[in-house]
Amino acid sequence: MLDWSIYLTPGAIERQLGLFCLGAGEQTHGSENARERALGCHAFVWLKEGRGQLLHGPDRQLHEVRAPAMLWLFPGVLHGYRPTTRWRQAWTLFSGPAVDALTTLGHLDVSRPVRRFADPRPVDRAFSRLLRVSTQHNPVQLTGALYDLMAAAATTTGDDVAAQLAELASTPMSVQEYALELGLTVKELRDAVRRTTGSTPHELVLTTRLSTAKVLLAEEDLPVAAVARRVGYDDPAYFTRLFTARVGMSPGAFRRSGSLSGRIPSL
Repeated sequence: MLDWSIYLTPGAIERQLGLFCLGAGEQTHGSENARERALGCHAFVWLKEGRGQLLHGPDRQLHEVRAPAMLWLFPGVLHGYRPTTRWRQAWTLFSGPAVDALTTLGHLDVSRPVRRFADPRPVDRAFSRLLRVSTQHNPVQLTGALYDLMAAAATTTGDDVAAQLAELASTPMSVQEYALELGLTVKELRDAVRRTTGSTPHELVLTTRLSTAKVLLAEEDLPVAAVARRVGYDDPAYFTRLFTARVGMSPGAFRRSGSLSGRIPSL
């Protein structure tokens, strides 16, 4: 791998995309310590080969690093490399107003600066695409590549808990019972859902139920009471009040306003 880099200066229109790349490249480091510094933007560093430690944060905490791994670097946060072997890495710098929403959703988490993957191939492919697109002067493709990389990098071992909870959402249970069903403590369930969705187990169950209810209302000729029972509510009046409050129209109005096979209601 040859060392190379490109630094980009997004224009006003590119910045309106909400997320933009400021640079990318590939580097090889020897086993000597790199100087400590803090960046002015976000960065991903994809360690392809090597091992050592990442010094991170104001307390200078050392995190063990072994390739393949992703290092997540944040603006204003001190970091430094402590390789014990040669490091081969790819990197990208990025910024934009979308990073606030991505942080809320858990895709950018300063408390987890090192990520490892049971299957690193999706991350490696996503990073390779970003490196390739970074030299093609196409800001839309580059922003798309950044989002693809974040999605791949956020999927670590155990992050399928939210999907498993969504599958159980129509079964009426408490958060404690959902956690027990998934073999987790309540805290583990809450932490896993927050990492993946940025919300709580209760909110994930609610939005999943409402999404399922919309499909049933739009595609099947079921009474509202039957739809309520199918998504976990024994009281159809409570379901109707909840649906109306969250969706902005009653279940009956939603059904009349369109369907998934025709015009989608504006929500």
